[in-house]
Amino acid sequence: MTRTAILAIAVTVWCFAGPAVLAQGLIDLPLADPGLEARAIALHKRLRCLVCQNQSIHESNAELARDLRVVVRERLTIGNTDEQTVQFLVDRYGDWVLLSPPFKPATLLLWLGPLVILLTASAAAAVFLRRGLPNETPQPLTDDERAQVQDLLRKP
Repeated sequence: MTRTAILAIAVTVWCFAGPAVLAQGLIDLPLADPGLEARAIALHKRLRCLVCQNQSIHESNAELARDLRVVVRERLTIGNTDEQTVQFLVDRYGDWVLLSPPFKPATLLLWLGPLVILLTASAAAAVFLRRGLPNETPQPLTDDERAQVQDLLRKP
């Protein structure tokens, strides 16, 4: 390729990619009020990224997480409390959007499941240890078995 062709490709990529990168960065601008921004960040850390699932929307770079950060900032800007903002998202996405789901009948298994598994495993281990290993002593070999072993040991 000639230098002109390479330069033309580089300029084209820069022209189209530059605004796209800028637009992405502009979407997630912090709020001008430091108090509101601190509340927004605290809420971001409480909400789960629905794409990544093990990250908060504060940590995630997914587009949906970015959109949820914008929604949180918008809700706080219009005067919603933290709980109203969280409830707004829970109404749309369910308790799954919360990194720490509430303790209620629908999430009972989620909260108590690990405890049930631990108690079941502990009970099984206790039963196993109480029974112990069998105390059977091995029976001595018969003359025929001893002869078979000797034959096997002699063969190459």
